[in-house]
Amino acid sequence: MNGKVHVMDHPLVAHKLTILRDKNTSVKDFRELVSEIGMLITYEATRDLPLTEREVETVPPNGEAAQSPAQELRGCTTTARGQG
Repeated sequence: MNGKVHVMDHPLVAHKLTILRDKNTSVKDFRELVSEIGMLITYEATRDLPLTEREVETVPPNGEAAQSPAQELRGCTTTARGQG
C-alpha cells in the first residue's frame, strides 16, 4: 500500500454524510445513504482509469446504421441486470 490518501470533499457526499450521522436517520435511509455514498466514491475513484478506443455501430433515429468512435474502460466489464 502506498499510503496515499484522497480527501473526498464533494458537497453532495458531505450532505449525505450529515444525514447518515443524524441519530434520527432510519435504518432504511441509512442503508440507502451508504449505497449512494459508495456509488459516488466509486465514481470519483474511477475518474482516471485508462480507456481504450473502439468503433461502435449505432442505429440513429433515421434507421441507417453508422460507425461512431467510443471509449470503454480497459480491463472492466459492465453488467446489465434486468428487472423481474
